[in-house]
Amino acid sequence: MLLLASGVALCALLPLGFIVWIAIETGWQTALALIWRPRVGELLVNTLLLEFCTLPPAIGLAVALAWLTERSDMPGAKFLSWLAVAPLAVPAFVQSYAWISLFPRFHGLPAATLVSVLAYLPFLYLPVAAQMRRLDPELEHAAASLGQSPARVFLRVVLPQLRLAVCGGSLLVGLHLLAEYGLYAMIRFDTFTTAIIDQFQSSYNGPAANMLAGVLVLSCIGLIGLEWLLRGGARYARIGSGAPRPAPRRQLGTWRWPAMALPITLAVLSLGVPALTLSGWLLADGDSVWQQGALAASLATTLGYAAAGAFAAVAVALPMAWLSVRAPGRATRFLESCHSYPGALPGVVVALALVTVTVRIALPLYQTVATVILAYVLMFLPRALVGLRAGIAQVPVELERAAASLGRNPARTLLAVTLPLAAPGVAAAMALVAMGVATELTATLLLAPNGTQTLATEFWALTSELDYAKAAPYAVLMILLSLPMTALLHAQARRSLNA
Repeated sequence: MLLLASGVALCALLPLGFIVWIAIETGWQTALALIWRPRVGELLVNTLLLEFCTLPPAIGLAVALAWLTERSDMPGAKFLSWLAVAPLAVPAFVQSYAWISLFPRFHGLPAATLVSVLAYLPFLYLPVAAQMRRLDPELEHAAASLGQSPARVFLRVVLPQLRLAVCGGSLLVGLHLLAEYGLYAMIRFDTFTTAIIDQFQSSYNGPAANMLAGVLVLSCIGLIGLEWLLRGGARYARIGSGAPRPAPRRQLGTWRWPAMALPITLAVLSLGVPALTLSGWLLADGDSVWQQGALAASLATTLGYAAAGAFAAVAVALPMAWLSVRAPGRATRFLESCHSYPGALPGVVVALALVTVTVRIALPLYQTVATVILAYVLMFLPRALVGLRAGIAQVPVELERAAASLGRNPARTLLAVTLPLAAPGVAAAMALVAMGVATELTATLLLAPNGTQTLATEFWALTSELDYAKAAPYAVLMILLSLPMTALLHAQARRSLNA
């Protein structure tokens, strides 16, 4: 297991090694000349503005939604919590497609900020809601008994306890903002990712695109470091005898029904606008939009890639997941970090690394299905690792020891005992990876063999030609494929909250 996990870790380090290798090969003077340009400064300013304009409102809305759905007596709180998570089923580039269809002049930073908040708000809402539901109300009662008003209790007691959830969710959203391509390309807002792909597709300018990728990786590392500093080292666990009681729901009184305006408004903007747009385009051309020859082929290819990517990612992550549960230690933690860091890299960086390696070292693998699947494995390896680790942790180690005492070798024990009992975690891991693969765009555009048609690439090709009516069925199918996984994610979150 250690040898297998080490081999996977070396492969996972490929994108990072690629950035260093290209910088050295390009030469420091040339690299500095390519980085120290007005264009790079413009992209950096755009990126910073996007982060600063998106994260504060997203944090405020996530905290407000979590408080309303978890700590107040707002009517329909459980259903509204589902509506807060449901936008995960709508790919970000489909969100921008919906808004551009209704408002053709919807471009620039304001458009990027609005669509980003709507698309990525669930990534903040889920951890904040989970943390808020688990808060010990005794601290709030103690503050109230000392004469603090409800507003001051929230600001001085509740909000500081949400620090880890807010920082973690903000990091996830911030990394998505750095990595996203389709959303910002459609609304004509330049970021590092859009510039890299434009540079690569227009002139195949390897050094310029690779140096932009290096700046993008440094931005990701800087964002991770900032989250680590803001997270701090405070303790958040309850100390004392007994167990914490569930927090009582706050009585809203006359504000009970008006409070529903916030979650309903967000649901209308993030779900209603795509539903309205897609319905309008589907009705515009009638049944003919569903009779496109490429539709069935794209669906079949997407399902094939999703199944192959999910199976490969889970198989590759299995040794590391088993080691992290059964043999924790310093070496295991280092290998686990190597497995996890690709989740913080934009897909375009992974794709550029594989393009360069295959062109220079293994040309027969360039633009092959194997390279695409490898990209999916590297990009979604952390998702597979998280699901597998949770599943294996729930299998008693005594059962593995009992199987070994009966003469089963470790491999047979893993296949006959561990994996069947960890089946729910394995299924969740495969579903998480499959959902990511089904809506992945950037790596597929750069790596897929010529003529490959997936739902995401066909949707992108048709919207690039402004054929929004024919693109609508592809968007609908991507949403339908993502809905079951979104429902599963919400159900698991609710179960963990009630545990």
